[in-house]
Amino acid sequence: MIVRIMGEGQRELADSHFAELNRLDDELLSEMESGDEAGFRRTLGALLDAVRRLGTPLPDDALEPSALILPSPDATLDDVRRMLSGDGLIPG
Repeated sequence: MIVRIMGEGQRELADSHFAELNRLDDELLSEMESGDEAGFRRTLGALLDAVRRLGTPLPDDALEPSALILPSPDATLDDVRRMLSGDGLIPG
């Protein structure tokens, strides 16, 4: 699957990593719903770090359709709320 981090580009991740990303996404959604700003910052960082660690960067000139689009590391709680579907940032 191709994942885009806004402002950073795209990475290709194996579908086998979806469970780890989804767990972090569920945690992020819970922190957002409770208004836990510190937890939100920590979990957003962990989610983006996982994508960076597990994914293979695509060349800067590649433009593949992204299965997931994640916010930039400096996104605010309100920015991310506007991006959410009912399932969080990662559907499923």
